[in-house]
Amino acid sequence: MNDTADRSSSGDKIALRRELRRRRRILSLDQQKQAAAALCQRLKGLPEIRRAKRISLYLPVNGEIDPTPLIPWLRQRKVSIYLPVLRPLSTNRLWFVAYRESTPMVKNRFGIAEPCSRFAADKRNRLPAWALDTLIVPLVGFDKQANRMGMGGGFYDRSLAFMRRRQGPVPTLIGVAHACQQVDALPIEPWDIPLDVIASDIRIIRPTKTG
Repeated sequence: MNDTADRSSSGDKIALRRELRRRRRILSLDQQKQAAAALCQRLKGLPEIRRAKRISLYLPVNGEIDPTPLIPWLRQRKVSIYLPVLRPLSTNRLWFVAYRESTPMVKNRFGIAEPCSRFAADKRNRLPAWALDTLIVPLVGFDKQANRMGMGGGFYDRSLAFMRRRQGPVPTLIGVAHACQQVDALPIEPWDIPLDVIASDIRIIRPTKTG
């Protein structure tokens, strides 16, 4: 592909990402709450969630579908909950830090609440990504083949790159989004870490098996 086509493709992706973010932002507060409740009911039925003991999820911003109604159910089941935290002195990589009722929280540079740096820096309060059972990650967009579009910063792709070469167990990756964020097809980039499941407020999508 020539340089002009590269720039065109990049521009198309930026425009699509902007449109999909707009779709979720215009949902009313009531629509957001209904979607969150429906999503969490679907998540509770997934075997990957029901058997997990160490789960990472996220605190939503900018219209992202909200997975936090799942938290009381997880805590009742004695599941350890972790949040993605911007890793200091590292380019677009994440730590996964324990999220308890007593965890001290601050706003990061994106305005997202996360465990404070002193708490996160204590190794006793975090897990390496490979030690998690399941990660619930936000999506900007998705398609019927379970391809995903993220925010574009590559935080999860960089933090989970080990999954391409690791021989042992790896976490299950569940992408979540509003149903209105589904599109017909998304381009797949070489660095994309594929998802195991996508859950929205109205459906569950699993990648088509090949080979």
